Amino acid sequence: MDTLFQIAQRGDVEELLQLLAKNPILLHQVPLISAQNPLHFASVAGHLDFAKKILELMPEFARQLNAEGYSPMHLASANGYIDIVREIIRVDANICRLGGREGITPLHLAVLGGWVDVISEMLANCEGCIEDVTVHKETVLHLAVRNFQLESLQILLDWTSQMNKEEILNRKDEHGNTILHLAIWKKQRQVVEMLLRNSSRILEVNAINKSGLTALDLLLIFPSEAGDREIQEVLQYAGALKSQDITPHNTSCSRTHDAPVINNRAKDLIEYFRFHDGRDSPSDVRSTLLVIAVLVVTATYQVGNSPPGDVWQDDDEGHLAGTSIMATKDLVSYILLVTCNSIGFNVSLYMIYTLTRKFPLQTELQVCVFALYMTFNVAVTVTSPKSTRLFTNVFTSVLPTAVPLACGLLRKFRVFERLGGILGKFTRKLRCEEE
Repeated sequence: MDTLFQIAQRGDVEELLQLLAKNPILLHQVPLISAQNPLHFASVAGHLDFAKKILELMPEFARQLNAEGYSPMHLASANGYIDIVREIIRVDANICRLGGREGITPLHLAVLGGWVDVISEMLANCEGCIEDVTVHKETVLHLAVRNFQLESLQILLDWTSQMNKEEILNRKDEHGNTILHLAIWKKQRQVVEMLLRNSSRILEVNAINKSGLTALDLLLIFPSEAGDREIQEVLQYAGALKSQDITPHNTSCSRTHDAPVINNRAKDLIEYFRFHDGRDSPSDVRSTLLVIAVLVVTATYQVGNSPPGDVWQDDDEGHLAGTSIMATKDLVSYILLVTCNSIGFNVSLYMIYTLTRKFPLQTELQVCVFALYMTFNVAVTVTSPKSTRLFTNVFTSVLPTAVPLACGLLRKFRVFERLGGILGKFTRKLRCEEE
């Protein structure tokens, strides 16, 4: 079988025929042994004659997905091999609609690659392929806008206009974004003008996504950049509005019901930037959590090393040099400060340890974390008055062991979620009473 695949990579038709002469059923054995077939290799390498011969002998190979979830048509489309695409279409034009990994079709890959001739060929032979969406409900138009494929987008817009399929321009992805939302998000003025020029009567310029935002809202919620004003003028000329100008608002407060009176714009922004499972990748979330943990470690370490009010510079009857001035003046407040600051520091170290557990150089990283932990504890202990040093030592030593258990219990009983809900209701009630 390896010999067959090597021949496919070279695209040698003569060697293929010689191999089949020795073993006529060799091609029929391929699906039993491998998820890939010779047509996959030929489609990647662009060997047209070899692909034609395989399609002649085993046309069913055209629909087989490899271990990565791609068919030969996917691979040929991604690489722009128009002649191989045509040969596969002759076998079965509906292969253009074959969903592979994450629902991606060959047309999707052709759009991502900007292969306009492949796009035109597929649309000419399989009109329905433009309707297909990915697992994230993205159409080919979404993919073209998201990946700055302007030439591909123009081909698609022209085709939808000619075939009276312009309703696809208003399709929404899993987050409720139309292609106009994406164009605004990417600050693509050329795309915005292209959409409004070609499809101004069909395009819904005031479509609202799942975060309650229109295209104009997306433009206005971020700091102004060069070209934003021009985009805003184009949108408003086309009749674009903010969501608050479209949706009627109830400004009255009911005292019998806890109806929240919240600024809709602020609420929409909070929802928009909130974590969404499925949209935000685990790697992005891990990176964000690491940044936050490092910032907290930095801030809490600074407080532990240099307590507020600084330290005494000399010995006296009531204090020793190097001890915290705050601890001498207000011991209760100092203990509260050390307790909360140590919790923040140790929880952040625990987060860093958890998020980097399987990283390379794990031993070296743990040594660094332990050294930082020891440095912090020594600094806090030394700056504490003698009367609190025992408490400080015990507390900071026990805390690292208690952190995982405490966090697990808090997470299990959803303590902070419930506290947040109570505070939210209390805040809304206060707002209603004020108004």
